[in-house]
Amino acid sequence: MVPQLTAVITKDKTLNIASTPMKKTKTLIGDAGATFLNAFTATPLCCPSRSSILTGRYPHNHAVRNNSLSGNCSSLLWQKGPESEAFPLYLRKQKYQTFFAGKYLNQYGRKEAGDVGHVPPGWDQWHALVGNSQYYNYTLSVNGKEEKHGDSYEKDYLTDLILNRSLSFLDAKNGKHPFFLMLSPPAPHSPWTAAPQYQKEFSDVKAPRDGSFNKPGKDKHWLLRQPVNPMSNSSLNFLDDAYRKRWQTLISVDDMVDTLVKKLDNMKELDNTYIFYTSDNGYHTGQFSLPIDKRQLYEFDIRIPLMVRGPGIKPKQAPVLNIDLAPTILDISGFNLSLVNMDGQSFLSQMAPSLRNGTARPFFLVEYTGEGHPLQDPACPKLGPGLSQCFPDCVCEDAYNNTYACVRTFVEHNLQYCEFADSESFVEVYNLTSDPHQLENILKKVDPTLLQTMNQRLIKLQSCVGSSCHDITSQTTRSRADKAAGMRPKLWLEDTANH
Repeated sequence: MVPQLTAVITKDKTLNIASTPMKKTKTLIGDAGATFLNAFTATPLCCPSRSSILTGRYPHNHAVRNNSLSGNCSSLLWQKGPESEAFPLYLRKQKYQTFFAGKYLNQYGRKEAGDVGHVPPGWDQWHALVGNSQYYNYTLSVNGKEEKHGDSYEKDYLTDLILNRSLSFLDAKNGKHPFFLMLSPPAPHSPWTAAPQYQKEFSDVKAPRDGSFNKPGKDKHWLLRQPVNPMSNSSLNFLDDAYRKRWQTLISVDDMVDTLVKKLDNMKELDNTYIFYTSDNGYHTGQFSLPIDKRQLYEFDIRIPLMVRGPGIKPKQAPVLNIDLAPTILDISGFNLSLVNMDGQSFLSQMAPSLRNGTARPFFLVEYTGEGHPLQDPACPKLGPGLSQCFPDCVCEDAYNNTYACVRTFVEHNLQYCEFADSESFVEVYNLTSDPHQLENILKKVDPTLLQTMNQRLIKLQSCVGSSCHDITSQTTRSRADKAAGMRPKLWLEDTANH
């Protein structure tokens, strides 16, 4: 029997689902299947990350740098290139009936990007939000036609509308062919508008005060050295309020998952359906004295929740990237992965070993291109030009010099090594075993040979394309085997390039 497929992609979701309102989701997907404890995004920002989910590619290969049209977010160049090779197109070739509803890409539907008439290839039913996250007073592209919505909870609340339209699709689908649903609610992204019945929930909840919360950005790159520490009471009150409202919006997502699972069960399809629940990136609320946002290299922004249920799942806890979602979904559908150009690799062998053989990657790439404004903010003259996402107390969450690439390793060493494209050529290194909150940059304490190895891995990953992204890690595995057999490993430590 051909498996059915469903993916729920939330916005800006922190990792620890056990301490969030998503109780039903945890029970119905995580506990009934697998909760991946080491899931990461290849880049911690909405549009580049979603582009990676759709294409199975690192940002340097789909060329979406940020959330703007000039940064290639849903641009005409994106549409002519990577979007035309996104995974839904290949699902259609497998006779899947495909449905999308919700937030697509930040610049989708703009007049300069094809307007609402542009429907990406591969989708049979298309109900996409124009622009960035909203809960009311938004516009949808419904199969290429404009549909405006107001502020009625019953008619317009976007999370509920996404659910209702997916249920209608399931009722009307052709029973002879499998289906794929991709539901992309706005929650818990700002403006954090909860459903009316949930707006008084969690009145006593505050952002967790553990780890790196309200700590100074000591020995970190320039942007992290700017926030005032300790944080002001106004900043703490603001981020606590945001944290509560984010939780409130997630209750409707939890309801969505609950209703969808019950629907699939009533249709006698649940046991034959793979359901993925994840997010495009992580999020921070007060870590290293940054109020609220994403975009940073640290675990709180690059780790994402990932839960999967479906036939044969008995998971191994291996690292998984968001670029792995597309090849995994295609692998489940039966598509020949050698026919697609994807940097990610299927993790079907990791979550259902009885169905596939495979190996886990020992390390991977995280990359980000910082954004800034060419003119300085008049309210913050001390900071100068080149910054963006600034709060009233002159704490900015992004800058041109917040451009970096990192290698995150799990085998042999639990390390993160990051290089910045800034005037300082700044480098950050963290031992995640002894320092899980990344409080100490150990660059000056690490063996130079290890730094050289990490630098060489980074260079190779930043230029990898498709299967070569897999070959780099498999070569590392072979070099370990050579070393165990008494041979000198040749990879990484020879022909060191200047960087």
